[in-house]
Amino acid sequence: MADVSRYIKDLDYEHCKQLIHIVFGFVLLLFPFVSIYSLLAGSVFVLILLRYIPEESVLYCIVHDNPSYYPNQPKKPKIRSSYNLVVSITILLLIGAILDFTSFSYPLYVISGAFAISTFGVSTANYVNRKIAYKKYTLTLTSIIVLLGVGIITSFLSSSWIIFWQNTPITYGMVFFVSVIGAITGALFESIPSNIDTNFIVPLGCGMVMWMFAAFGYFVPPLQMSFAFAFSLLLGILAYKAGIADISALLSAALLGVLIIGFGDFFWFILLLMFFILGGIFTKYKYKYKESIGIAQSEGGIRSYENVFSNSTAALCLAIAYGIYPEYSSLIIFAYLGAVATATGDTLASEIGTTAKAKPRIITTLKPTNPGTDGAISVLGEIAAVLGSICIGLLAYLFGMVDNLLLSLVIGTAGGFIGTNIDSLIGATIQEKHFLSNSGVNFVATFAGALISGILYILMYKLF
Repeated sequence: MADVSRYIKDLDYEHCKQLIHIVFGFVLLLFPFVSIYSLLAGSVFVLILLRYIPEESVLYCIVHDNPSYYPNQPKKPKIRSSYNLVVSITILLLIGAILDFTSFSYPLYVISGAFAISTFGVSTANYVNRKIAYKKYTLTLTSIIVLLGVGIITSFLSSSWIIFWQNTPITYGMVFFVSVIGAITGALFESIPSNIDTNFIVPLGCGMVMWMFAAFGYFVPPLQMSFAFAFSLLLGILAYKAGIADISALLSAALLGVLIIGFGDFFWFILLLMFFILGGIFTKYKYKYKESIGIAQSEGGIRSYENVFSNSTAALCLAIAYGIYPEYSSLIIFAYLGAVATATGDTLASEIGTTAKAKPRIITTLKPTNPGTDGAISVLGEIAAVLGSICIGLLAYLFGMVDNLLLSLVIGTAGGFIGTNIDSLIGATIQEKHFLSNSGVNFVATFAGALISGILYILMYKLF
């Protein structure tokens, strides 16, 4: 291979790459006028061409982005191959072509939207992000906002272009809905640290998530969707600025907010936010002491996407179910209450209980153990769990989510308290054997808390 180091001094490879991606994105204009099979064939042809670019050329260095092509840089950049971007788009087109022979379908407007987000949205954001050149890839708040804005607009326009020319019976409201979901999903995948090239995972992630919501056939009206997006993004930015969430958590909260406000209600999201606010506050409680004994949250208690989704997936599923199955609204609301109460109770039990002077005990044997041990409980922690659950039950009543204070307090507290102790039980057994991580335990426990509250509602609603 010829020495390409002389080009490094004169070219910003990353920015050249992003300009190539943006130009490549204009291929979307052809989508309505050719078959998906022709698009697939063209995509495969491009892959073949990219594989056979001469290795000594500057274009090869830009397209394939091998770190060995940066000999003068002490820190090699993360691989972000244009080839992988085309591979990902080819996979989406292949899925669409295969499903064309079945009773299922993968709408071309969804593939187009994912393509637009991955080229125009991601590439524009990367172009304005000055931290990417020859350094470890780092997203900034500015680049995230650019990605979201450009991604939503270009996804909506490209999808609308297809349904207009192909006369597809899809409303523009649905197009806007999946465009917002896709842009947030793409930004989230872009923000998550991974050894997998984001140029590969972002189009696939966007395409799959957008397809899933398009298949529901249910969408949130554009005005309501716009409000949910702006409100949840603003709160996520505030959490990031306050130092209680990183970029991935910011985007996770935005995605949750859009869906929960859209399918549920404004106060549904506020209730879930109370969990994050209380968790953030009590994570800082006696933080130096918890740090001194090795049980403090890492990075000063800043939450990441793992913490957000492990504690909120149950609530998200219930909010979506509420929008789709309004006939079961009361049951779903109380199950939602149990999920949020469990997340809150468990977090407060962990953050407050570990500061108790008395040694905690393993929930399965009640033998004394060290603070922070999986499955450890304490009197202080159990009290904190009850108080956190009561707080959620009270807020649900004050927010007008339920109209019976006693029922809200009883079911919310019971679901949260039992869910918290299920978390401890799983921690002492399954997690101890390394079958589940802490995030996995939280995920299971919140669903358990939702189930407990749902069952209690069925048993008790006739009494009240």
